Amino acid sequence: MKFENPLIEGRLIQRYKRFFADVELTSGEKVTAHCANSGSMLSVKEPGSRVWLSPATNPERKLKFTWEIIEVHGALVGINTGHPNRLVADAISAGQIKPLKGYPELKREQKYGKNSRIDVLLSGGGKAPCYVEVKNVTMKRGPGAKIPAEFPDSVTERGTKHLNELAAMVKSGARAVMFYLVQRCDAERFGVAADIDPEYASTLKKALKSGVEALCYGCEVNPHGITIADPLTMDLPK
Repeated sequence: MKFENPLIEGRLIQRYKRFFADVELTSGEKVTAHCANSGSMLSVKEPGSRVWLSPATNPERKLKFTWEIIEVHGALVGINTGHPNRLVADAISAGQIKPLKGYPELKREQKYGKNSRIDVLLSGGGKAPCYVEVKNVTMKRGPGAKIPAEFPDSVTERGTKHLNELAAMVKSGARAVMFYLVQRCDAERFGVAADIDPEYASTLKKALKSGVEALCYGCEVNPHGITIADPLTMDLPK
């Protein structure tokens, strides 16, 4: 995925009210950017960090910039949660995700379960339908590749609901996959932050035992674009 327009560099002043970030551009101008991330952003919101913003293409939009990337311990991290679904769908279509090859049809945002929408629905090829739920991962509590990326960064009732929905799809005879997309390239492993949300960790354990699959891939992130990289080793609840 390439950014439509060149990103603009600055320094983060503060992230607040979930969807706002004040940034001082390299020109010295101070702007308020849209923060497309409703999570706690633990580990990726340190004031003074280098950040990159995308300019709005709609001249009528109130906030003229969107926060895209932050630098943490020398690594670039994509914080925009609007990108992962597209990144995963494009990678599946391009045959980059080996465990999800062989499905000629791909649809996004399809209704299923109890008032939910699946991020990616794969079908055809004589196979049972495959429901793929995508979760954006940015948290990493320390520098160095040995420190795992983790999910979630705050309590996520919605995430727990999605795990139960996936388990129900498996019970109905379908295939279901929990896909964790780590929008950073400085981790070798992925783990579940059970200390932050023990209910999510417990539900994931049950879902995996019921037949839900889990995948986790990292990303190459730079101011030109974001691409899915290699799979990460997963340390999942047992």
